Amino acid sequence: MTTLDTHISDAEPRRAGLLSLSLAAIGVVYGDIGTSPLYAFREAMLAAGASHGGVNREDVLGVLSLIVWALVLVVTVKYVLILMRADNEGEGGTLSLLALAQRAMGRPNMAILILGMIGASLFYGDAAITPAISVLSAIEGLKLVTDGVDPFIEPLAIAIIICLFLVQNRGTDAVARFFGPVTLIWFFVMAAGGCHWLVQDTEVLAALNPVHAVRFVATNGQLGLVVLGAVFLAVTGAEALYADMGHFGRKPIQMAWLFVAFPALLLTYFGQGALLLSNPAAIDNPFFLMFPNWALLPVVLLATLATIIASQAVITGAYSLTQQAVQLRLLPRMKIRHTSDEHQGQIYMPGVNQWLMISVLALVLIFGSSSSLASAYGISVTGTMVITATLAMIVAHKHWKLPLWLSVTIMLPFLLLDLVFLGANLMKIAEGGYVPLGIAGVSLVIMGSWVRGTAAVTAKDREAELPLETLLEQIEKSSSIATVPGTAVFLTSTPDLTPGALLHSLKHFKSVHEQNVILTIATADVPRIQPDQRVRIEELNDRFRRIELRYGYTEDPDVPQALLQCRRQGWKFDIMATSFILSRRRIRISTRSRIPRWQANLFITLSRNAAAASDYFRIPAGRVVEIGSQMNI
Repeated sequence: MTTLDTHISDAEPRRAGLLSLSLAAIGVVYGDIGTSPLYAFREAMLAAGASHGGVNREDVLGVLSLIVWALVLVVTVKYVLILMRADNEGEGGTLSLLALAQRAMGRPNMAILILGMIGASLFYGDAAITPAISVLSAIEGLKLVTDGVDPFIEPLAIAIIICLFLVQNRGTDAVARFFGPVTLIWFFVMAAGGCHWLVQDTEVLAALNPVHAVRFVATNGQLGLVVLGAVFLAVTGAEALYADMGHFGRKPIQMAWLFVAFPALLLTYFGQGALLLSNPAAIDNPFFLMFPNWALLPVVLLATLATIIASQAVITGAYSLTQQAVQLRLLPRMKIRHTSDEHQGQIYMPGVNQWLMISVLALVLIFGSSSSLASAYGISVTGTMVITATLAMIVAHKHWKLPLWLSVTIMLPFLLLDLVFLGANLMKIAEGGYVPLGIAGVSLVIMGSWVRGTAAVTAKDREAELPLETLLEQIEKSSSIATVPGTAVFLTSTPDLTPGALLHSLKHFKSVHEQNVILTIATADVPRIQPDQRVRIEELNDRFRRIELRYGYTEDPDVPQALLQCRRQGWKFDIMATSFILSRRRIRISTRSRIPRWQANLFITLSRNAAAASDYFRIPAGRVVEIGSQMNI
């Protein structure tokens, strides 16, 4: 085979892999932003004062120009070209950026931690609204297909949402195979509908000139800001580009945006603008009215599938974010079920699924229509974007080692743009914007209480417990402590101190095992740890050893599997001859507690409802012994 043939044969599989990943990214990454045309342009024009009686041509061009340049600056330049380079070993998203910034600082930084917690909390607000507004906007297309369907819109949306959440425990692997092709068809259909109207009034392409956007905001005062808040609906879902980078890689996501999603979105928005100029009555639903009557029902069905896909992406994103938050000790342990033997990232979290479903259904029942929900949408997304731009500035300076002035110069324009969008959306607080802020506020209080309570417990441990080296010396000198066969593993978060379970075991049973392991499970500031770097063993004496298992913040701890690697380092581990001795604390509030009583009570409630350590770390239930104790904080 010639050199040229070799290069061709090597390039073809790489190209095929890139294309298949790009197709998958179209479904998972762009499902949310791909359903924005259902309501974004309509809400922006209604905010600008459009009505059946007529529309102002300059208003249409101004709104279109705002949408176009929001897609260019926020999505294309900020996320696709800049932020996707700020990856943490291939992973993106708010918490990945938080971990990267913390590592770049060289020490824990409370301000950065708070920023990350706020960003994660805001995501939960977005995760609750996206399924509600997306499904409602798609089902509302049925109004154009048949009369008298209004009373059934809300029940249909509720039924679809309930079914969507009920099938989560079956996993997304089978459904995900259809995500890419269905969403690709969706983008082609949107582009075709837009092209049909665009060729009838090509003058709307004048909106490519940013002067129309600037003039619209400058001449409309406060109304311009209100419209700007509605325009932002066109870029909701942009965070998914960055958050899902670890699943698909940078190039497939960039290709899918530049060659499919971005052109299709531009065409459909231009098409809606051209339609509205020729038929102002189309303001009721300019997206669906782009299509002929015979195509309405198929397009509504396709839109429903697209919104289900968009909702699915947000739901699985909530699982992934929660898993990362648990690993970074921002939330208590939760039950995690793996729905795929092949893909570690495909998980199902019953607790998250339950509360998210309740939140989504409550939003549908309270607001009842996509137009009403549009006022609640946007605040959480813009807030997250502000956090992301701020953290990216820190990463550019500390991690990329760019001069401070250059880091600020690169990110400050985008931060200011995000702040303008945030200010525009904050004007909608009274009309529904309080909803995502409320959800984010509850999430932030839970995270803050857990972090503060955990810190108090750790401080109390350091006050009360005995240094491990001191205990080992006492055991060596004592002749009254019996030795029992087998191996005991004591889990602890403070490996330099004696685990409470070991102290209680000595106190009550006056014995220790032949072999004893002080086990610590640590979470690193990287997404994944290589298997050969997972285990660290420190021999303390002939009966005691200290073992640290290290995991990345996207990985699930599996203690038995990790301990099997100890054989390679000379320690023979037999799980059937091993007892895992865990402490189960009953935490009480001290009269001299430094934590507010309400926060301490919340921490105690979270602790009691946290998943058992044996379940979370996959320790066989038959090998676990729990020893209870009390602690005042």
